[in-house]
Amino acid sequence: METLQRDTQKQIGQFVAEDFRTAAVFSKHKIDFCCRGNRTLAEVCEKNDIDCDQLLGELDASMNSKSDQSIDYKSWPLDLLAEYIEKKHHRYVEEKTPVLRQFLDKLCKVHGERHPELFKINELFTASAGELAAHMKKEELMLFPFIKNMVKAKLANTEVKAPGFGTVKNPIATMMQDHDNEGVRFREIAALSDNYTPPADGCNTYQVTFAMLEEFEKDLQLHIHLENNILFPEAVKLEQQFA
Repeated sequence: METLQRDTQKQIGQFVAEDFRTAAVFSKHKIDFCCRGNRTLAEVCEKNDIDCDQLLGELDASMNSKSDQSIDYKSWPLDLLAEYIEKKHHRYVEEKTPVLRQFLDKLCKVHGERHPELFKINELFTASAGELAAHMKKEELMLFPFIKNMVKAKLANTEVKAPGFGTVKNPIATMMQDHDNEGVRFREIAALSDNYTPPADGCNTYQVTFAMLEEFEKDLQLHIHLENNILFPEAVKLEQQFA
């Protein structure tokens, strides 16, 4: 327990970066480990009135769980991680966005009069869809290729060509601000939807849409976590090796 007590000063994003099983514990307590993963465990416990020893115990139990199906993303080469994020999480957003927009439009037409919050949820998701599309293109065309080039240059022991954006910290700062914005949007969507709970008079489309929205947010949390807490800080360290 002494080691765990020292962990109160560890950032929650570090817990999840080191062992993704801890994400389930933070999610259960409504603690944002992706966009706001730079807060210490002590800060989070004080802010949310959570018993620190209890939370540490839950985290310890999750990390010692025998049913470990987690993936050690932190051990992956950066070029592989960037490729994985693009192929899995970017493609997920691209595939689910048009379906969700169609369903939300339908809900607004059919149920909007009785449930006016649907219009705000639709507005927030539409804004998120547009921002995420632009955000992902910037990563795919600018940031990720540079990260992959750095990995190649290190393996070949050659210099890396300086990017037009100066240092990798510049696009990363922009991407992380975008992540924060999406975190705020989805916290509002979750609040408006009563944590994705369809009303008693909700039809099948209502139930499916809210289930898809919840899944979308969970995928986005992992997506942002992989970038904010693993890919981005490791890319900054890698760039420093070429200085």
